[in-house]
Amino acid sequence: MTQQRLQLTWYNKDKALIPTETGKYGYRWVEPSDPRYCETHTLVMDEYIQGEQSPKSDEYQYSEYADLEPQTDNLLVHGESGDVLEALTRVPELAEKYVGNVKLVYIDPPFNTAQTFDSYEDNLEHSIWLTMMRDRLLHLKRLLSDDGSIWVHLDDKEDHRMRVLLDEIFGAGNFVTEVIWQKADSPRNDAKYFSSDHDIIVVYAKSEAFKVNGLPRTVADNARFSNPDNDPKGPWWDGDPTANDARFHQGMVYAIQQPITGELIYPARARHWAFDQSKILEIVNGWAPYKLEILDDTDARAELCGISPEEVRRDVPALVLAVPLNEAKEQAEEIYEGGNWPVFILRSGGEGRFGKKSYIPNRLNVPRTLWPNAEVGHNRTSKSEIKALFPGKTPFSTPKPEALLKRIIHIGSKPGDIVLDCFAGSGTTAAVAQKMGRRWVTCELLDSTFRDFTLPRLEKVVYGTDEGGVSRSEGERFDDSPEGLPDKMTPEDANQFTSWLNKLISNDDALKTSSDVKKLKQLAKTKKSKMLVNWRGGGGFQVAHLSKECFDYDDSLGRVMLTEAATGDTLVKSIAANLGFRTIPDSCTSPFDAHRGDTYLKVVEGIIDADTVDSIVGKLGEGEKIVIAGTMVMDGAREHLRKISKGSRVIAVPDDVFRYTKGGAR
Repeated sequence: MTQQRLQLTWYNKDKALIPTETGKYGYRWVEPSDPRYCETHTLVMDEYIQGEQSPKSDEYQYSEYADLEPQTDNLLVHGESGDVLEALTRVPELAEKYVGNVKLVYIDPPFNTAQTFDSYEDNLEHSIWLTMMRDRLLHLKRLLSDDGSIWVHLDDKEDHRMRVLLDEIFGAGNFVTEVIWQKADSPRNDAKYFSSDHDIIVVYAKSEAFKVNGLPRTVADNARFSNPDNDPKGPWWDGDPTANDARFHQGMVYAIQQPITGELIYPARARHWAFDQSKILEIVNGWAPYKLEILDDTDARAELCGISPEEVRRDVPALVLAVPLNEAKEQAEEIYEGGNWPVFILRSGGEGRFGKKSYIPNRLNVPRTLWPNAEVGHNRTSKSEIKALFPGKTPFSTPKPEALLKRIIHIGSKPGDIVLDCFAGSGTTAAVAQKMGRRWVTCELLDSTFRDFTLPRLEKVVYGTDEGGVSRSEGERFDDSPEGLPDKMTPEDANQFTSWLNKLISNDDALKTSSDVKKLKQLAKTKKSKMLVNWRGGGGFQVAHLSKECFDYDDSLGRVMLTEAATGDTLVKSIAANLGFRTIPDSCTSPFDAHRGDTYLKVVEGIIDADTVDSIVGKLGEGEKIVIAGTMVMDGAREHLRKISKGSRVIAVPDDVFRYTKGGAR
């Protein structure tokens, strides 16, 4: 019996979509073989935007991002996302560069929330939305590298459907996680039922080769670490010296005598000591001399292991003091007062149970799935960023903060990798990718959005006039008190304490001048380091737009037609792209228009007859073949070419490029 995969079905799933009007959201159904859907557009290159990296200044400190070489191999396209992605995957010059080479895809597609926003329409019916997304996801999968990942930003309207669609395209086994982003910083009391606090970012890998990059440790991460004993290895926190599954680790369940009180200390029930006994013996000898000794504690150890006394091992010695208790106590107390304690510490002022020093890890943090807005910003943050870039303009309804994209791009890529976003909007993804030393590709459909936001924003980035978002970071606050801050009090805590103290005494002149208050402020004194610069401008990007349609379908005539734009260089490049030929640059003095291996392409706007064939074939080299595409083919021309050049052929445009009839197959 054939095993069936779980799939999502919807109305007209077997159909394709074409825009109802150029440059706007809005689609209608056609057959997948309709040339209006499957025509491959080319990219028309416009201006190249170039910026210069600014020099460093003593006024600031600089991060590693500020020292990266700004990327210049970037692409901004004005056009419909489906057509742009098809160009990237099918035009040979572009496919060679991008197919299988994109490390990270982030898309923030229309959420299908039945609302119309100022910057784009978002009222696509479910089946249209799913078809639109399906077609783009198939292209995006081809573009991703084997170790790449796709991040799809959603709210709860289409999340469940998108998960099944992504399972179908990428495979359920390549699901990585769902990230919860806290997008709101306050409740909305006008909500009908619940005030929505979060969005969802669904993450899928292209394959098992995908690996995440850890996140840098923050000051908050290290706040719990302190150094009360002046350990030369640095700050630590009191961790658990035991581990689970005592039943299966009986040899690690035994007593250790406390060197000050003499108490026999066992691990908690169902737990065992986390280190080998020889290692622990070496550690506790740092407090006082110890020895191994078999005790009559079978019942106690059996209970801790959760087994009967008959099942417990009897050959496991305890660690007991090798000297009288008063001698051990004197030595341990001296060490406790002197500092630099052993890894197994004595809690409760030296008279409690054992703890374990856990030092600040020398590694990056594993990314977590809950991203608070305090860490990556919220919708109000991103609106402020857009307002700062475009004063006087109404920002997007749901922009994304740069800090959010910074975290995504950091986790999923490295400097020099390609990041792609086919729903550019205001251009946040590309802006942050540029600031982080990544190459990028992005496109935007709406002309107003492209001209008013996307293009000028990315110009500001490379020109170095965008100092918001992740371009700069506030300096870190550090301890500047005379005696050092108390254990577990961070510089931020101390600053907050001083702030609250000032508020409390704001109406009391006597307290303002009090020596005790001044001393408190001095004890909590902190300073802030210089502002951190992450981006100094520089790099550049190519601006492009989609070529005009060359092929149309006339329903009344029931045949494929050429459009008014199908002439000259536009027609040549369109036919080359749709036939899989690589165009020959104008700088080359070739008589042909494109090539594919040893086969050349020549496009003729006019009649192809035997004389035309002879003229073109006469320019071929030995072993070379030709495809001649013409808008009018005379009888006998095909046969004549086959006779004089084996393997060559004549193509009638448009009929032989798109053999399509309504309801038929290509």
